[in-house]
Amino acid sequence: MSLNIDLIDETSELSEKDAAYISELLTFAAQYEKIETESEVSLTFVSNEKIREINKEYRHKDSVTDVISFAMEEMGEGEIELIGIDMPRVLGDIIISVSRAKEQAEEYGHSIMRELGFLAVHGFLHLLGYDHETTEDEKVMFSRQKDILDEFGLGR
Repeated sequence: MSLNIDLIDETSELSEKDAAYISELLTFAAQYEKIETESEVSLTFVSNEKIREINKEYRHKDSVTDVISFAMEEMGEGEIELIGIDMPRVLGDIIISVSRAKEQAEEYGHSIMRELGFLAVHGFLHLLGYDHETTEDEKVMFSRQKDILDEFGLGR
C-alpha cells in the first residue's frame, strides 16, 4: 500500500528526514483508513503570512491558522463526477504553517514533529470527510486522530 505524496516545503525549514517522517505518517494513516493504493495527496508547508492569505481568500477569515485542507472529492456546484475512469484517487491538499506549528508545539509542551504530525493527520482526516462541527463528529475525528498518532508512535 502506498500513498503518493507531493510534499512541498516553501519554508525550507524541514529536513529531508522530517519530510520523510511526515510522509511515512500519512502513508500509515492511509493504511489505517484503508485508502486505495496509489491515492494522491498534496502536502505543503508554508509561512504564517502565506497561510493567512489562503485562509482569507478561501475561508474569508483574515487570520493565521495552523492547517487548511482542500478535499478534491467534494463536488462543487456544476461539477460532474467521473465514473468508470481508471485514475488514482486524488484526495486533496493539506497546507500547514510551520511557524504556527512551532508556536503550538511550545505552547502544548511537545516536539515540533508531534505537532506537525498531528496537523498532517488532522488535515488528512478532513480530506476523507471527517469533521468537528458537532460534538459527536469531534469525538469521532479526534479519536481517529489519536489512534493513528498513538499507533504510529507519535503520541504525546
